[in-house]
Amino acid sequence: MDDNLNARIDNTTQMKAFLFILCWLLAASIFAKTPGEVAVGAYLREAPLYGFFGDFRKLSELRGKPLIINVWASWCGPCRAEMGSLERLSRRFGGKKIQVIGISTDDDAGAAAAFLQKARVTFDNYHDKNLLLENMLGANTIPLTVLVDAQGRVVKRINGYLEWDSPETLEMISKAFRLK
Repeated sequence: MDDNLNARIDNTTQMKAFLFILCWLLAASIFAKTPGEVAVGAYLREAPLYGFFGDFRKLSELRGKPLIINVWASWCGPCRAEMGSLERLSRRFGGKKIQVIGISTDDDAGAAAAFLQKARVTFDNYHDKNLLLENMLGANTIPLTVLVDAQGRVVKRINGYLEWDSPETLEMISKAFRLK
């Protein structure tokens, strides 16, 4: 009977050790940085922005006013769900106090462009065909929204779905950008 008890204790100990290692690996992967990720408080590097209709600009051209960058994909349910509130947020500020842009990580630019048309999104969106922005912004999960100040410094990173035009979120944005 002692051998049975010892075997069960050994199995339980091994299972606990396995679960601990599994949890540690999972946590490490969730909180792992992407290659080239810019930390909160640091400045974004220059990057190309490729529009869906042949337009091109540089990220640095967007400096001068606070910027909300949403990283999304057309196949991502939470990304699609929050797009309406991002559109309302964009229209609320009209690009005057704050500018909103989207960065699609879709492999298929056509699918992303079709989603934007169907959802009637009017704010500027770009296709991250080389995953440069996805990595620089730290998008190891999507949706990801990054708040960037007028000088190009990352102020805040928000993972997951958010109702972007709710009173609570508008207050968070005002505080992050020190708006009056």
